[in-house]
Amino acid sequence: MQDFLSSDLFTWVVFPLLIIIARMIDVTLGTLRIIFVSRGNRIIAPILGFFEVLVWVIVISQIMQNLNNPLNYIAYALGFAIGNYLGIQAEDKLAIGHLVIRLFVTEGEEEIMKKIINAGFGITSIKGKGATNEVTILFSVIKRKDLESFLAIINESDKKVFYSVESAREAHLGIYPQKDSSFSSQRKDILRKITNGFSKRK
Repeated sequence: MQDFLSSDLFTWVVFPLLIIIARMIDVTLGTLRIIFVSRGNRIIAPILGFFEVLVWVIVISQIMQNLNNPLNYIAYALGFAIGNYLGIQAEDKLAIGHLVIRLFVTEGEEEIMKKIINAGFGITSIKGKGATNEVTILFSVIKRKDLESFLAIINESDKKVFYSVESAREAHLGIYPQKDSSFSSQRKDILRKITNGFSKRK
């Protein structure tokens, strides 16, 4: 084992790879920690911060003991870059928190509101005046994971609608779409068919 740790393979290949992996982990944790801090999470953020710093200290201590290998510096920087990317990807997959959607509609606002409400979202409208004419401003607070489906409704209604998306630190109550599982949907379809069958027999 000692021979392997002192070999060229470990020094020039394995050790830089370990640095990359370690940096990917600690920077990913750091990115997620910042996100949870911005949302005021007092439990998960400190836990992520503990492991982030722990991994970082281990990596730095090992690099300081191997200053003669320039690949370690490249590995450190590369791991940092990849860690930032993975952190953002992880945050997108987790889709934590709420968003505030603002729509600025010049015409057809009733149709857009109807589609949004039918999809299960809450919506509030106020009248405003823009640079050229009057507009209707639509506000909606949605869960982050529903952003794609919400924007699909807007784009189907009128692709010229101007909208903005902002993160909401907190959201109390609200109206959100209730998504049924595939099993529940299938069960409802079966019950509906059985009910229709009995109705036809009568």
